[in-house]
Amino acid sequence: MSQQYLIPTYARQPVAFVRGEGVWLFDENGDKYMDAISGIGVCNLGHCHPAVSRTLAEQAGQLMHTSNLYRIPAQESLAQRLCELSGMQSVFFSNSGAEANEAAIKIARLYGNRKGITKPVVAVMEGSFHGRTMATLSATANAKVQEGFGPLVEGFVRVPFNDPDAVASLAGNPDVVAVLVEPVQGEGGINIPNAGYLTALRQLCDQNDWLLMLDEIQTGNGRTGHYFACMGENVVPDVLTTAKGLGNGFPIGACLVAGKAEGVFGPGNHGSTYGGNPLGCAAALTVVNTLTDDVVDSVNDKGAWLKRAFETALADLPLVSEVRNKGLMLAIQLDRPCAELVNLAREASLLINVTAGSVVRLLPPLVISQHEMQMLVDGLSGVIRHFAAAQEVA
Repeated sequence: MSQQYLIPTYARQPVAFVRGEGVWLFDENGDKYMDAISGIGVCNLGHCHPAVSRTLAEQAGQLMHTSNLYRIPAQESLAQRLCELSGMQSVFFSNSGAEANEAAIKIARLYGNRKGITKPVVAVMEGSFHGRTMATLSATANAKVQEGFGPLVEGFVRVPFNDPDAVASLAGNPDVVAVLVEPVQGEGGINIPNAGYLTALRQLCDQNDWLLMLDEIQTGNGRTGHYFACMGENVVPDVLTTAKGLGNGFPIGACLVAGKAEGVFGPGNHGSTYGGNPLGCAAALTVVNTLTDDVVDSVNDKGAWLKRAFETALADLPLVSEVRNKGLMLAIQLDRPCAELVNLAREASLLINVTAGSVVRLLPPLVISQHEMQMLVDGLSGVIRHFAAAQEVA
């Protein structure tokens, strides 16, 4: 086995996939699995979407990479499309969500320094996840992923999620320059704030001359029923980051700016060798146009159906305490740790994820059909029932 040559940073499951089609993945033996996690929120259009595959093949035959020393027409077209969709003004392209968030943090610091603040502070939330680079790791509220990597990067202050009053209490700190928040916390357990939360944060940032920075790495690209989740509250942030579903499998991230953040970065302030290259931008532009043609419009109805269906199917199980969703971000909350459900589900040909210890996280492809949704409900409900029965015996 050649796995011995890989640094073991992942607890990999004992399966290798060789082909994908829509919501399905096929392993080396030809066995079929439903991917209800979309490669962790990446393949919103499903695996090997024909339009995306065609674009990648055509672009790879023409030009894959130049560098950002030159104009890249596909990059300009993608930036224009994202700005028109979101109400943002300009874009920096990266290779990942963590890199997009790094750019956001650098923008906040430069913004603060130009105001004469020598040690700028960014407000971040309990339960957050922003990445695994040193700065984004420091912004993340997860002691487990931070363990052993100290000293962490300074310049962050943490407050409770979904609590505008806690953010307002920071007004007395003259070093605060920005608020960084996920519209829905994904890794934290699909934590959905109250309606009006982003609006309240927008008002607080305006009152205090702070940047509102939204991490839409997981919530963006149609996942919550709007192209970006903030559009559901008609909120335009100063900084918006996205990745994951933007390339449908091709690694690309973006940091969009507007308002007070527009013009903060200039030549030499930031860069990325591969960020926004012709191949990635051509693929992402096809993804954006395909999602906005008709896919995003169905997301809220699909999410609502799945929530009701799981609530009905699991209603008699006391260990299931809640089913919640925002579009096609779904959580089945259990009253106990349930990491073993990942293996049980895989054995039932279903790929899921457990996060925050006791939350079954589902991020199915946005193109999932009604028949496939019923299969997901039937299959996962059976797995959870099996788990519950074993718990009772124990």
